Amino acid sequence: MTRPYRWSIAAATVILLCLLSYIFTDIKAALWFHTINKGWYSDLFNIITDFGESQWYLIAGMLLFIVFRKTNELRADSGLFLSLSVAASGVSADIIKYIAGRARPILYFSEQVYGFNSFHYEYQWTSFPSGHAATAFSAAIVLTILYPKWRILFLFAGTLIAFSRIFLTHHYISDVIAGSFLGITSSILLYNLYFKRKFDVPESR
Repeated sequence: MTRPYRWSIAAATVILLCLLSYIFTDIKAALWFHTINKGWYSDLFNIITDFGESQWYLIAGMLLFIVFRKTNELRADSGLFLSLSVAASGVSADIIKYIAGRARPILYFSEQVYGFNSFHYEYQWTSFPSGHAATAFSAAIVLTILYPKWRILFLFAGTLIAFSRIFLTHHYISDVIAGSFLGITSSILLYNLYFKRKFDVPESR
């Protein structure tokens, strides 16, 4: 099975999952999480969701690149890989958000508005895809590639951050599925197209 064929199957699967969630699951799940999003659970997931902010990874990656670009090329490239992957997923997510114009759950709770109204950039109309999920999985995949021994930890952290967007009802399930796939795709494509030939990550790292 060729790589383009595998990517086509993966993309088709994600589209199907998003469509099924949009039709059958999104509203029900959002309403349920809206009822339990209280107390210390909410406080905990508000902390977790902050780790999906892209600036942490952009700044950390660029600092690594700047500090080590003349003394440790591998570490500098690792920082650049992290920053560019998160930036690529973030910019892609923002463009899709604007084009899609999907209403966030908050609009359904207050006005029963559900669906898409293209070319909106107001917060209430930027639900699809989840930018936090894209950032979380973009960073998780980069770290998994660089440090494969810790991949379970990184992927679990990415999943937890992405789930926080659903729990806090900032996004629907389909938004998070799409955002997660976008983050994964951005990092893997960037690695294969550019960074793979710059460094070959040892299995022992």
